[in-house]
Amino acid sequence: MIYCVEDDESIREIEVYALKSTGFEAAGFADGAAFFEAVRAETPQLVLLDVMLPGEDGVAILKKFRAAQATRGVPVIMATARGAEYDKIASLDLGADDYLVKPFGMMEMVARVKAVLRRVSPQGEGQPLGSGGIEMDLTTHRVTAGGQSVELALKEFEVLRLLLSQPGVVFTRERLLSEVWGMDYDGETRTVDVHIRTLRAKLGAAGEQIETVRGVGYRMGDGK
Repeated sequence: MIYCVEDDESIREIEVYALKSTGFEAAGFADGAAFFEAVRAETPQLVLLDVMLPGEDGVAILKKFRAAQATRGVPVIMATARGAEYDKIASLDLGADDYLVKPFGMMEMVARVKAVLRRVSPQGEGQPLGSGGIEMDLTTHRVTAGGQSVELALKEFEVLRLLLSQPGVVFTRERLLSEVWGMDYDGETRTVDVHIRTLRAKLGAAGEQIETVRGVGYRMGDGK
């Protein structure tokens, strides 16, 4: 089930229709209150969330959605107005998986939904990853550091998975932004640095293995 949160009724109906016509189950909501009421009844597979909403705006809704244990891993695509750079960056920093700039076509929207769902539900990944006390189980989506369970947000998990999959390889900020967020580099690498910083903090001493390569990006050390 995909939830579309959009206060413009005509746009909301078109979004829901486009998703249903391409094989998805979908439902639309005009504001945060109706959306969260639906979430309590059924956790969605993905959320398409407009930034400009009556009452709570989309960024505030995203922050609350990400703070809840039951929904922190649910992918969210934000819809932002053209030129609303602050909203876009704020959304990414709070854990949005992608964004659409209004006005957008319905085929583009459906393509972005499919791409995000592929990224968060990769096929054929079951082999555990690990390095220097960090253990990642891709099947159960669990991470431990020094034997202690670590709660990671979806994007933090994906960044760590990428680094652990190729230890010693330097990932530029541009590549991390492209592979984890699915976007072309357009100068917004600050969100990568924010996620690396919080990831290191959550991993504790083991987080020191995420090495900064000055002027380039990040890599996972050898764990020694």
